[in-house]
Amino acid sequence: MSTSIEEIERKHEEIGKMIAILKALKTTFPRTIEAPELREGEIYVGTFINANGTGHHTILLPGDKDDSNWQDAIDWAKEKGGDLPNRIEQSMLFANHKGLFQENWYWTNTTHHKESEWAWCQGFSNGNQYGTRESHDLCRARAVRRLEI
Repeated sequence: MSTSIEEIERKHEEIGKMIAILKALKTTFPRTIEAPELREGEIYVGTFINANGTGHHTILLPGDKDDSNWQDAIDWAKEKGGDLPNRIEQSMLFANHKGLFQENWYWTNTTHHKESEWAWCQGFSNGNQYGTRESHDLCRARAVRRLEI
């Protein structure tokens, strides 16, 4: 089997692109990320890094809000100096801190991608995520704060 010079040049170009990508990643990863200082009652959830290398720490704030609609939950979280967790953060909370939640549904800050008046909830009895109307008083709420890295 013979290989043409054009094929070798094409493979050389592909390898050059892979090297450039790895060099770019080397400047982003690995890096040391210091855990933030926690205030009384706060719990460190984790560090979330996006594909572009930006990221944030997520910290669970103390307190819990009874069943409420989505907007009331958003407003309550803001009053506490935070936000509702997004769907990924809620999954992490279920996986690592399930015991800190009632076996109930908790609002996320994420609206449904197809239904404009719906938002996502995380179930802390079974781990499922489910979309429901933002106006329903079905879900509880916990707040998180985020610190950019």
